[in-house]
Amino acid sequence: MLLHLLYIIAFTTLAVIAVANLIRNLVTLGIDSQRFYPPSRGNGSSASSHSRQPVPHPEFLDDSGNVINEPLLVMRSMTVEDARERLDALYESSPGTSNLNSEPRDEA
Repeated sequence: MLLHLLYIIAFTTLAVIAVANLIRNLVTLGIDSQRFYPPSRGNGSSASSHSRQPVPHPEFLDDSGNVINEPLLVMRSMTVEDARERLDALYESSPGTSNLNSEPRDEA
């Protein structure tokens, strides 16, 4: 019975320490996320002595390297009939289809 009590006290102490450590880490993380860190000045090398500006992703640049200020994806809505007509036109214009055996289709 004494051994059971010792286990309960030991694991309760460990649980309290773990929860206290978790709370302390969360508070520290919250404080650090609000802190402003100025850009560090390196040891004088040419790469770190220049002020660094964020480099945009290559998809945001045009052919001459300037940043694009336009929407990158513009979609227009299509009806099902328009999509079907375009797919049929692609199918009919493909080199594997023969126009000799084409049957008239039912328009339902």
